[in-house]
Amino acid sequence: MKIETLARPLMKGFIALILSFILNLACRCVSFAGQEVRPAPSATPVQANETPAKPRTLSFEERADIYMARKSYEDAVDYYYRALKQDHMANAVVWNKLGIAYQQLQNYHASRKAYNQAVRHQKDYTEPLNNIGTTYFVEKKYGKSVKYYLKAIKLNPDSGSYHMNLATSYLHMKKYKEAVEEYRTALTLDPDIFLRRSAFGTTIEAPRGADPEYYFYLGKVFASLGRPEEAVRSLRRALEDGFKDRKRILEDPDFMKISQNPAYVELMNNPPVGIKD
Repeated sequence: MKIETLARPLMKGFIALILSFILNLACRCVSFAGQEVRPAPSATPVQANETPAKPRTLSFEERADIYMARKSYEDAVDYYYRALKQDHMANAVVWNKLGIAYQQLQNYHASRKAYNQAVRHQKDYTEPLNNIGTTYFVEKKYGKSVKYYLKAIKLNPDSGSYHMNLATSYLHMKKYKEAVEEYRTALTLDPDIFLRRSAFGTTIEAPRGADPEYYFYLGKVFASLGRPEEAVRSLRRALEDGFKDRKRILEDPDFMKISQNPAYVELMNNPPVGIKD
């Protein structure tokens, strides 16, 4: 038998074995390529997502405060009443807030009732006393407003807003000297009092309908406190509104303190049209 005859079947078997191996390897590669690639397991087990905590429910008072900030005063009144009904101890602060909400609605009778309730529950609570004064002020009952401002000041003499409110009532009663002293006290306690609108618990009355005499006296207050820019600004307003007594300005001891201030000198040398020599 020839060697070629023996080698031929062996060669066919070897080739078949090689083809089988290659085909099997190709199938394995295709199978792996189609599998989802997953990360190696972490050493620390992954915790299941916990249900997020529910947001805290707002109290009735907090909801009312939000309505106040949005100027939805009727809704604020509703929720302050709910807060008071829920708290049978009747929180004085909530009564005061209720009074402010009613005051914003211009229901001054209801606001005073709420403020008085606040005082009944807390005798030394001065903010509602001041706030009662503001309700009388807007009704032009200046004498009654003074009465309540003085009560608040007696208990808390260090509140600039109380002194400012008292001064404003004196102003409308034409009691200029008393008004000046109270404005001076207010500015001493709180130098920026005229820039403020109101605190949440305390209402502040800004001067309204002031006449030239008021601005003259207000200028004196600023001059006496060493605040020449504001003094000149107030004096200019007095002159623009018709204040005519130039001699009174030049001889005033408070304005003499700022007589060398360039803005004051310029104002006196070139006064607004409203003044006459």
